[in-house]
Parts: sequence; structure tokens; C-alpha cells
Amino acid sequence: MRIALLAAGLALAAGAAQAQMPAPADIVARWDTNKDGSVSKEEWVAAGRPAERFDLVDADKDGKVTAAELEATFKAMQQQRQGG
Repeated sequence: MRIALLAAGLALAAGAAQAQMPAPADIVARWDTNKDGSVSKEEWVAAGRPAERFDLVDADKDGKVTAAELEATFKAMQQQRQGG
């Protein structure tokens, strides 16, 4: 359920008016205000996302969310929706 809420929140925050989720790289590029290639917790929160969701996506717990981590989260969400 957390993953489903995270997916919905990310889609809305990224301005996804269509049914398809924006590409993780596009989301990171939009939220990466210092242009270092990743999203810090501060950038995540500044983008209007809840801090606790950041911790769910930051798989390696290095304080940054990369496009690869976001993509892995999206894939996990898709598998969950498909019952896998």
C-alpha cells in the first residue's frame, strides 16, 4: 500500500496528466535543483513530497535518490499491481 501511495504521489508531483508514469530520469531532472544528478532529501521535500517517502525510495540509504532507484521503485510498484 505504501508503494501504491508513493506512485500516486510521484505521478501527481511530476505533473503526470496522462495515465503513464513519467520517466524516472525526467522526474529526477525536474526535482534536482542543484543539478548534481540526484535528488537530496531537501530537494525531495522542496518538491512537495513527504520526507518519509524519500526513505522508501533511497534504497542504498546514501541520502540521494537517483533515477535508477526511482526506476526500481516504479518496477516494484508495477509488480505489486500485477500481483507479483
